Amino acid sequence: MTANPETTFTPWTRKRSGWAIIARKEFADHILSIRFIALLVLLGLVGVGTVYAAATALKDAAPATANTPGLFLRLFSVQADPVPLSFVTFLGFLAPVLGIAFGFDAINGERSQGTLPRLVSQPIHRDDVINGKFVAGLSIVGLIITVISVLVAGVGIVMLGIVPSAGQVARLLIWLIATVLYVGVWLAFATFCSVIVRRASTSALLSIALWLVFALFGSLLAHLAAGVFSPIDQGNPESAYNNAQAEVTLARVSPTVLYQESSLALLNSDVRSVGLITYEQIDQALPSELSLTQSVLLVWPQLVSLLAITVVIFAFAYVPFMHQEVRA
Repeated sequence: MTANPETTFTPWTRKRSGWAIIARKEFADHILSIRFIALLVLLGLVGVGTVYAAATALKDAAPATANTPGLFLRLFSVQADPVPLSFVTFLGFLAPVLGIAFGFDAINGERSQGTLPRLVSQPIHRDDVINGKFVAGLSIVGLIITVISVLVAGVGIVMLGIVPSAGQVARLLIWLIATVLYVGVWLAFATFCSVIVRRASTSALLSIALWLVFALFGSLLAHLAAGVFSPIDQGNPESAYNNAQAEVTLARVSPTVLYQESSLALLNSDVRSVGLITYEQIDQALPSELSLTQSVLLVWPQLVSLLAITVVIFAFAYVPFMHQEVRA
């Protein structure tokens, strides 16, 4: 007697296929949406503009920089007039918009349209909805960042005539992963806002407000907090170092700072530390480049922190969603 194919599926198979179906459907909707095209064009123009200015400056200084190690990767971190910031700095400021744009209405958008009860009906389980939407959002973010990075790298190769080495490509790939992790933090927070707030406009405002606080006032808040927890004593020179160390530690609460430190070490093999360095350490340091493995180990705490923050925030969104009444 031939068994019914449907009876051969385990609960785990159905559960896994449920979030995969949601993810595929959401990804298709995102890639055909106006927000996807608008953000791709915006970040693409920013990327091309910053790298064009950096490549022009490096090309003008070609005799002095021709033998500089990692010249190709400097395209991403060099600031040159008339553009006020480098590509990595611009991306660190604007990339959270990607996560917010694809997460602020993930749940409350379905709720306002009245489609959420149908999504959580069998055979789609409740957690398949939020898992699939988050996977789709992270996938579309990764696609946008990859396309922009390839475009930027192509502009740099054409203008400088330099083909990146295998090690530089590997650094760039790991930096792409770090960027996706960084945006994943904001995608998770926007998803959290969409779960706890019923109006999509309110969740968008909450997400944007937190992003601007970290982006514009993060350093100021860390400086003020360091003055409270570790004040400077004019009669104790060591207190100034303790205050600076406290400020660096408190600043790392911000995902933006974690991402900037990761980018600095991954895209520049000359960077040997992302924390405080004393004059004695500088005087005793030997000028050399770090290998890719050493650079990754240098910023491994930052990368793990970005991943951990994403998981924790998503858990805060996951748990309330699993207890909400969605069939009313």
